[in-house]
Amino acid sequence: RDDYYGLEVVLSYSLFEKIDIIARSARICNKTGAPLKVTRALSASIDLPRADFDMIGLYGAHIRERQLDRTPLRHGIQSVESRRGASSHQHNPFAALVSRETTEFSGDAYGAALIYSGNFVISAEVDSFDTTRFQLGINPFDFSWKLEDGEEFVTPEAVMTYTDQGLNRMSQNFHNAFRHHLGHTRIRNKVRPIVINNWEATYFDFDEEKLFGIIDCCKGLGIDTFVLDDGWFGKRYNDVCSLGDWVVNKDKLPHGLDPIIERCEQNGMSFGLWFEPEMVSEDSDLYRAHPEWAIHKEGRPFCTGRCQLVLDLANPEVLEYLKKALSDVLANHRISYVKWDMNRHITDAYSSALPADRQPEIYHRYMLNLYALLDYLNKRFPDVAFEGCSGGGGRFDPAMLYYSPQIWTSDDTDAIERCRIQYGTSMVYPASSISAHVSASPNHQTGRLTPFETRGNVAMAGAFGYELDLTKLTDEERALVRKQVAQYHAYYDIIQNGDLYRLVSPFENDVCCAWEYVSADRSEALLTFVVTKCRVGFTTFIRLRGLDPEKRYQDVETGRIYSGDTLMNVGVNLSRYWKDSESLICHFREVTE
Repeated sequence: RDDYYGLEVVLSYSLFEKIDIIARSARICNKTGAPLKVTRALSASIDLPRADFDMIGLYGAHIRERQLDRTPLRHGIQSVESRRGASSHQHNPFAALVSRETTEFSGDAYGAALIYSGNFVISAEVDSFDTTRFQLGINPFDFSWKLEDGEEFVTPEAVMTYTDQGLNRMSQNFHNAFRHHLGHTRIRNKVRPIVINNWEATYFDFDEEKLFGIIDCCKGLGIDTFVLDDGWFGKRYNDVCSLGDWVVNKDKLPHGLDPIIERCEQNGMSFGLWFEPEMVSEDSDLYRAHPEWAIHKEGRPFCTGRCQLVLDLANPEVLEYLKKALSDVLANHRISYVKWDMNRHITDAYSSALPADRQPEIYHRYMLNLYALLDYLNKRFPDVAFEGCSGGGGRFDPAMLYYSPQIWTSDDTDAIERCRIQYGTSMVYPASSISAHVSASPNHQTGRLTPFETRGNVAMAGAFGYELDLTKLTDEERALVRKQVAQYHAYYDIIQNGDLYRLVSPFENDVCCAWEYVSADRSEALLTFVVTKCRVGFTTFIRLRGLDPEKRYQDVETGRIYSGDTLMNVGVNLSRYWKDSESLICHFREVTE
């Protein structure tokens, strides 16, 4: 309490002792008798009496998200941040301070993540006494909040962990926190469906018959859900119009969505639908009726991105419109899955609903109403699973995981590129949150040719699905789909609920990468090995982690039996002539006889 002003700040801590996690937030209470202007409200600040740290963050771009960045601290301030109105492709709301000698499996690691989807900052400042101040919270850039007397402002929660057992244990702590303590219980624990999404199969070029063809090809493959992506609404034949007009495009789908849904059900599948609710096209009925609902200043030039503007969710009228528009679609159709996209960031930040002295509140009010919208839809439609997306992985953060138990990890579906993207994502986020699909070869983003098996093995490291035209698959490839679906079900529990061990990093090794999942009782292990770029005749033994050294384990494929001690200290001999992009999965099961 500041007795001079009468201001109070309440610091709240949640302790998760079993997984070494502390969550911290602040509540600012105005009891001064007059309005206050809050210009900086961070969620946590920690002083560490040493300076010999490296700072690790996850940087990137569209189709190159969450790449690892490790830099020694220097005197002064280093930070990762977003000023884009979203957590962004460019930086993730996570950072770690680690000892210079820290590796995956040894050394100090202090990790912090922010449960927030908007502008954030995470900074480390080394002072003249070699003390490091580690801070994170809402980005003070272009932010203020008018707090009337008697009102409170609550910061997002910061999630923090410490370990002396390296980066992998730090990641496991975050995984356990987000799998078991973040989000609605029903949503968090729901088994992830195997989806087929039509985007890379058709883009905007589809009609009823083309969709029927893809859906009919799913029969007998074991795919759970067909998701109809962008282009089903308004006059949407490309990306220049119709966002905001959430009514069926009768030119493409003259009989509406019901025949598509019925065709899915005839083939034993559920139906899912893509929305981009936060956006509006200038060429749309919504914009023509309400140009003031878009984030921009009327009468001044403004920027568009992907030919669209961002709806002003700081405006309560926009929130109510979206509640009704989306509910009308979901309530009148049998929809079990929603892919929620957001394809551009905020520029020209001005709200017609806010007075001049509250304009800097727009970014945070946008986030609060976005969460209110998602909360409303989750509660009204409890059987609908929501998948987050933002131009791929541009809003992959813990707050979105609260409402969307999985997030489309990247628009880059190339299996080799995904090794790096998913490896970086795993620094903070569990496999159950990482949407990963088998796509076509040559890949649409890179042109790379990749074996069907490798595309499946890499996608198996997340919430599994397909992103291709099933009508173009050969009989051999269809058989591989059935095999992959069976594997996903067989391995589901160990991947989604087991402990991850990152064994060979694609950021440090230009030949291969490897990762492993181990069941909670250490009775099973699943090793994935991918050759990212072949080297003729190279020798490699992959040493496993997390097993019981006293137990015996059998390689289910080969029948060979190893002791846990051998697998962890000698490893599995994978020396042979590998080709580019080849891979394998080894399943080890405890021998009890």
